[in-house]
Amino acid sequence: MISLHPIELFVLALYSLGIEKGLRMNIAIIGLGEVGRCYAAPLYEAGHTLGLCEAHPSAAATALAASMELPIHERAGSWLSKADVVLSCVTGTTSLPVLAQVLPHLSKNALLADFTTASPEVKREGAARAAEAGIRYVDTAIMGAISLNLVRTPLLASGSGAEQLKELLESAGARVQVIAGGKAGDAISLKILRSVFTKGMEALCVELLMSAEKQGVRSELYEQLSDIDQTPLRSFIEMLVRTHVIHARRRAHEVHDVQAELAAQGLPSVVMRGVEQRFNDTVDALSRRPLDVAEPTVDQALNWLLASAGGQ
Repeated sequence: MISLHPIELFVLALYSLGIEKGLRMNIAIIGLGEVGRCYAAPLYEAGHTLGLCEAHPSAAATALAASMELPIHERAGSWLSKADVVLSCVTGTTSLPVLAQVLPHLSKNALLADFTTASPEVKREGAARAAEAGIRYVDTAIMGAISLNLVRTPLLASGSGAEQLKELLESAGARVQVIAGGKAGDAISLKILRSVFTKGMEALCVELLMSAEKQGVRSELYEQLSDIDQTPLRSFIEMLVRTHVIHARRRAHEVHDVQAELAAQGLPSVVMRGVEQRFNDTVDALSRRPLDVAEPTVDQALNWLLASAGGQ
């Protein structure tokens, strides 16, 4: 937690008021790939002053800058001293190197929004470095496909200054959800966890519907899954985890049989091999460390699973 001088607090209040009143802000965009370009035009059209930076500008970036009659800076420099807000739209691997180049040029209380796909650990380190320099840092996760929804792509933000970033970007038509009380790293963590769920479901559904289609029962399958469709997602997920630690052994046998059936159809499963390993790992853990409750809550089940995995 950094301690601010009263004058700095006054400047910060003026900054926040400027966003709320729709005043023009000085915004630097580092990286003019798809993400940087996506936000540059709407922010410019909303009346904000832009500074653009890209070491190797593409034809699309050059054309965008020309349409706004703005130069493209090749690197960080003194031109950043006027920036109220910096949007870092580079790759995840360059998140910290770019931050190191940018921080020395920023004025106190400037806000840096990290749009990269860097890991939660990297974003927490970035926030710590920014705090040491008196700069507010917002972990900003893109929760959809920029190419499809452009500026309306949902964003998830956490960290110091997240509310101010929300107001700024929404002035340009963006959609931003702030994690209440969230820290840097929380937004990207939730993006990754969402991907675990959606990409896992995607792979499973590909195999599921291929088999159903081959057997000619795809329409009937949806009817058999209708009870799941009527169950709230949170209730369904937590039920699976609670009962997993009770019935893992029986279910492991079912998974084995399912794989044999899919292989017999000429559709050997990739997903179910991993599923079988997950169940067998739980069975092995139960043999070493049995549950001490007959019907665990989801908290008890997760605590046991984490302890068994050495994660607690």
